[in-house]
Amino acid sequence: MDVVEIIRKKRDGSANDAHEISFLVDGISNGRIPDYQATAWLMAVYHNGLDPVENRALTQALIESGRVVEHPRIAGFKVDKHSTGGVGDKTSPILAPIVAAAGAYVPMISGRGLGHSGGTLDKLESIPGFQVNLSLDRFEQLVAEVGFALIGQTRELAPGDGILYSLRDVTATVECVPLIVSSIISKKAAEGIDGLVLDVKTGDGAFMKTLQEAELLACSLVEAGKSLDKRIIALITDMSQPLGRMVGNAMEMMECFDTLKGQGPSDVTELSLELAARMLLMAGLGEDLEGARRLAREQIENGRALEKLRQLIRAQGGDARVADDYALFPEAGGKFEYTASQSGYLTAIRADRVGRAAVRLGAGRQTVDSGIDPAVGIELLRKVGDPVEKGQPLAIVRYNHDGRLAECRQWLDEAFGIGPERVDPPPLIRKVIG
Repeated sequence: MDVVEIIRKKRDGSANDAHEISFLVDGISNGRIPDYQATAWLMAVYHNGLDPVENRALTQALIESGRVVEHPRIAGFKVDKHSTGGVGDKTSPILAPIVAAAGAYVPMISGRGLGHSGGTLDKLESIPGFQVNLSLDRFEQLVAEVGFALIGQTRELAPGDGILYSLRDVTATVECVPLIVSSIISKKAAEGIDGLVLDVKTGDGAFMKTLQEAELLACSLVEAGKSLDKRIIALITDMSQPLGRMVGNAMEMMECFDTLKGQGPSDVTELSLELAARMLLMAGLGEDLEGARRLAREQIENGRALEKLRQLIRAQGGDARVADDYALFPEAGGKFEYTASQSGYLTAIRADRVGRAAVRLGAGRQTVDSGIDPAVGIELLRKVGDPVEKGQPLAIVRYNHDGRLAECRQWLDEAFGIGPERVDPPPLIRKVIG
């Protein structure tokens, strides 16, 4: 087949058939089709979309580009969670041990940061020694023995998606519903799950800025999951301000441990427990949703979830002492306080601006090959609705390079809104679909 003709068809608004899409994914996976042609096709899809037949063909081709995990040692229900990404979004390392401690299995294959949003793998790698690049055989073993595992996408699992995922991050094609759907569902189907709970973000810090866009994505994901005979539900949640108070990889992991000790921010705790409850209910644990919520909460109160995370850290080569000694995390060399320019009430903390400020510090990637500085980040001292006084610190910025501070400050200037009257933030959970 002619790759240029496949790209031209999509550029001109025509549909690619299943054979063309399979050929394209196979060529990308095996290196026969170069990145510049893959990105040309991605941009054509971004502008012209994929119809349902094309999207199903792309999802199936991505699944078939690698191995599908079987989990032969597990008889219990296997359930995962996926978030579409946001700033300060750190629920995976919290809810996975909660669900595993309660008796379900969580085979979780996570991603790295996309654009201004943080990635679970980048957060986990801030733990000294923690290994996310494990084989699928080791992954199966950990899920069976520990109850969950948190690893990165391997070359064996949907390798075509792994390549496209990286290219989307640096070619401004992240915010494309059919590409998001095929990427998420192909990975989750390949990791061997029975059910999936989706956290679809909406707001400034999300890829889906409006509730309408988030609903479209959530419905598309639910439909795609059901077409593969998976139990699936989507929660649309707010990302108009960062989740929690920490933005930055090591800092966010500290907040994860705080939450598992019952000391986390209220929004992080609420969302983690709600997602965990939905997973437990899907797995048949808990008589109803309220019972599943109680079961999830108990795993924090009795310390079992925290011990589960310690167990997994040791199993994946990390230093589990970090759960109790945060000094073992990498630490930034410098810090400064970002202060309020006037008195009033915080009317906005634009999550996308905070995310971009953190990226400029080195907490995220600007290119595929960009390194991550796990120590840098931003600690929010106030949230939307809080009163502030002129000169009062709104955030603490932890940094390692003086030359990056000016641009970071510019983004923070755009992030914080202060007005004369108090405003209430939107509800954390906006809608449930499926």
